[in-house]
Amino acid sequence: MKAASTLAIVGALLLVAGCGPQVNRNQAFFVLIDTSGTYVKELYKAKFVVNYLLGTINPGDVLAVGRVNSRSFSEKEIVAKVSLGKDPLAANEQKRTFVEQFDAFAKAALHTKGSRYTDITGGIILAAEFLNETEAGHKTIVIFSDMEEELDPKSVRDIPMKLDGIRIVALNVIKLASDSADPRHYIERLALWEKRLRDAGASDWQVVNDMEYMDRAFRRNG
Repeated sequence: MKAASTLAIVGALLLVAGCGPQVNRNQAFFVLIDTSGTYVKELYKAKFVVNYLLGTINPGDVLAVGRVNSRSFSEKEIVAKVSLGKDPLAANEQKRTFVEQFDAFAKAALHTKGSRYTDITGGIILAAEFLNETEAGHKTIVIFSDMEEELDPKSVRDIPMKLDGIRIVALNVIKLASDSADPRHYIERLALWEKRLRDAGASDWQVVNDMEYMDRAFRRNG
């Protein structure tokens, strides 16, 4: 009788454990691509990054690409997005459509003069809103930029950002002419961004400039 009671208790505990909250292991990536000034010429490297991420996402994962220009806080700046379904054939078609959308954006951007201003903050706020709506368990904003923000006089960006649980990966942060003259400018620029983003709740901040090591930034932990 005692053994039966023990088994009943164990069974009840297992049932409760099985009914606990499920961990969402889906991933969502939002890639912000700087199209301002001369940085737009780096777009061919951004294509490599996007193709890499497209090849790593699985059913249930989300990938979106948005551009950073004079004013980036607008849904119209999202140039391509995909939320992969479970059917392999359908997923392949989704990826094909995504590639077509991204290629059309890249082709147009390379044949257009880069935007005058660089609204990185607006792009980050847009990306965070998009990622939070996916409810993915792992959310990442990838910023492909020199991280030199220049706002037009009418843009208000001195506002709080909410980046709780979102990783930030800055890729290909090239050195500007002023950085070469005085490396402190580069170091201070990245330090200021890291502080601002971590203060906003970002779970991690990484800078990767050598594309050969890019995969390290996207390894999943748990």
